[in-house]
Amino acid sequence: MGFLPLDGLRVLDVTSSLAGPYCTEILAALGADVVKVERPDGGDDTRSWGPPFVGDAGAMFLCANASKRSLALTLADPVGLDALLRLADRADVFVQSLRPGLAEARGLGYGVLSGRNPRLVYCSIGSFGPVGPLREQPGYDPLMQAIGGIVSVTGEPDRPGVRAGASLVDQSTGLWAALGILAALHERDRIGEGRLLEVSLYETTLALLPYHLTGYLATGETPGRYGTAYPAIVPYQVFPTRDGELMIAVGNDRLFAAFCDALGLPELAAEPRFATNPARVDNREELVRILGDRLREEATETWLERLSRAGVPAAPVQDVAQVAGHEQTRALGILQDLGPYSTVALPLSADGERVLHRSPAPALGEHTAEVLAEAGYSANEIAELARRGVVR
Repeated sequence: MGFLPLDGLRVLDVTSSLAGPYCTEILAALGADVVKVERPDGGDDTRSWGPPFVGDAGAMFLCANASKRSLALTLADPVGLDALLRLADRADVFVQSLRPGLAEARGLGYGVLSGRNPRLVYCSIGSFGPVGPLREQPGYDPLMQAIGGIVSVTGEPDRPGVRAGASLVDQSTGLWAALGILAALHERDRIGEGRLLEVSLYETTLALLPYHLTGYLATGETPGRYGTAYPAIVPYQVFPTRDGELMIAVGNDRLFAAFCDALGLPELAAEPRFATNPARVDNREELVRILGDRLREEATETWLERLSRAGVPAAPVQDVAQVAGHEQTRALGILQDLGPYSTVALPLSADGERVLHRSPAPALGEHTAEVLAEAGYSANEIAELARRGVVR
């Protein structure tokens, strides 16, 4: 049967883009019945984000909506809104990422839904949070990386900052939402009532910079960009080799001595300029030059073998194609074939078994009739809703 601890849990997913869908995909993979509510005229925006496409769906949509059922329903029509309220009455979890104020304006705020269903766990995923001067502004991952400081500490010191190549803010927000939902469900078992949970992209961004902000608040010094390096540890960065690049992470003085031995430069570890990490940080530029010259003399694989024998943490810089084909990736079974496409399963195993998605992402409106029938609509009523364009 697999690891399905949320089997029997009903989740209404009124989210789009990535943060909300990633949250509910996690719940779905853990066994929850997730009904994804989408606009009949195109659905989730990420369906059209591409290329790359698989069929007519963008890769971002496919990677964040597995194991769900799609209900194509307009909330602009009172009849469609009533249908969603009927579904919320029997749901355990309601997750929404509508633009600020829209849920309340449509009668889908926490007060209304919890009044009808006191056991409902309601999670609101916003941009900047429910208070403050920016609370009504929209938000996307790259905007948050910019305004939240990530861009300012990402990239090379002598070039403009860059956004991280992965959607760190969106996916981290989804994880926080899922964590909060699971905690609220656990509490509900004890007290019998649901909760209002609020997460935002901006708050997640700040939470991704804990040591940057802690350091600034303590010293008043604004962090800068260090490329692949880390400001407080040396050497802790990517070095070019004869045929590629190698990330090396020397986290203490013992490892530095082992590293120098592996490079055939044991004398470096004894030099006062480099003997301790604070000294290495003070003399970063000179040490990095010496190490860089030596590492360029041999191939990546040669260095990996030597450093591995010495117990020094190192890893090659790989592109996505290399990662997908790597024997470690294959051994973990984390790339899952869902038929129409392959994607990444949950980075979670239970009793030694990978937690997998249970079905591919749905077609737009694929389960509309099925979901409405479960909510008590007759076949004739569903047909009438479709004729009026309320559902697809």
